[in-house]
Amino acid sequence: MIFNYSDKFIEAEDAVKAVKSNHKVWLHANSCFPDLLVSKLLERYRELQNVTFYQLTTFNQADFVEPEMKGHFTLNALFTSGNVRKAVNEGRADFTPAFLSEIPRMLEESVIPVDVCLLHLSVPDEHGYCSFGVSNECSKIAAECAKIKIAQINPKMPRVLGDNFIHISKLDYIVWHDKELIEVKNTTKDLSDEDKAVYDAIGNNIAELIKDGDTLQMGIGAIPDAVLPLLREKRDLGVHTEMFSDGLVDLMEAGIVHGSRKNFLKDKVVSSFLIGSKKVFDFVDNNPLIEFRSTKFVNDPFVIARNDNLVSINSAIEVDFTGQVCADSIGYRNYSGFGGQVDFVRGAIRSKGGRSIIALPSTAKGGAVSRIVSCLKEGAGVTTSRGDVNFVATEFGVANLWGKTMRERVKSMINIAHPDFREELERKAREVKYLWD
Repeated sequence: MIFNYSDKFIEAEDAVKAVKSNHKVWLHANSCFPDLLVSKLLERYRELQNVTFYQLTTFNQADFVEPEMKGHFTLNALFTSGNVRKAVNEGRADFTPAFLSEIPRMLEESVIPVDVCLLHLSVPDEHGYCSFGVSNECSKIAAECAKIKIAQINPKMPRVLGDNFIHISKLDYIVWHDKELIEVKNTTKDLSDEDKAVYDAIGNNIAELIKDGDTLQMGIGAIPDAVLPLLREKRDLGVHTEMFSDGLVDLMEAGIVHGSRKNFLKDKVVSSFLIGSKKVFDFVDNNPLIEFRSTKFVNDPFVIARNDNLVSINSAIEVDFTGQVCADSIGYRNYSGFGGQVDFVRGAIRSKGGRSIIALPSTAKGGAVSRIVSCLKEGAGVTTSRGDVNFVATEFGVANLWGKTMRERVKSMINIAHPDFREELERKAREVKYLWD
């Protein structure tokens, strides 16, 4: 029987009247950002005071962090995406460092309280179930915890399968919004030839660590985008990853990724959200191979470890020569967030046959600055501890730090630094007695 939901539709400007002063409002993330609802809510800013938004990564213009919104709206970013980075670093928005695996629990225990959840969902199926579409992450659990649930329903939102649905009867207000989703293109396409050569070299070094039958987790950015095309000679790969992307579609269509050798959730590509183009939106739509779940499950290190031969691949801003990884800040300035890096580093190393890889170019600023350093910049946060790190890869090679002494790891890290900086790194290592004759 087709579920009758037409009487639930109202205009967006009426739906957002449910948001009151002092409310805590969760925003659906990535290409599921509820743009219509947010724009109509911002039109009411003069009548609202002290409304707090919570969000992960979003790509839309974030007008709610502009100076004129002070006192009306504020943001607590759980991951600092580019559209709010300036506001966070200027003190116009706040940031909460948190692992993606733990944010759902913070929601469930009201450490992060949610009065209203603004969502962007697929149309209901014949049973009345709407898909969270291309972004489950923490938003499904936020919706379950919210007192009021408001959704914009989009016929162009893919119906992505898995534990990724909410019944329309659970929604308080729904708004029709027929609009194309925001696309995010492959980051390697805009690289200079010189930079592309660096990322290709890093990708080749990583590819040598990946074996037939491995299960992969990829982070976001130029390094995963560079690695995936280099895996076409591999066979029978699986995927258990927080983020799904265009590169995985290419490998699945080529028959390289299918999950038939996975020992856990066999024949399923498990993810929590996707960032990509219309190509990947179309691919995941109603695809029984794809299973989206909350980061409470996907990013749980103990769940990750149930996958044998799990290989995690993540990037960094800088790594010191003892193995401390900074991936979320540049000195005191916040750049991104913890995301799922630590979740997957810890899950991978506990996986039978698993490996974790932190990858980065050896230099920044056109070769003027080494990203392999003697100590992290003042104010920089340690995203992943040196006790957690397994492999570190640059274009100059791979250092295996797991179980290594300070002396061994410092020597290995200097060997994968850019040659222009190795002498200075060695001098500093000797000065602090990490190396000796």
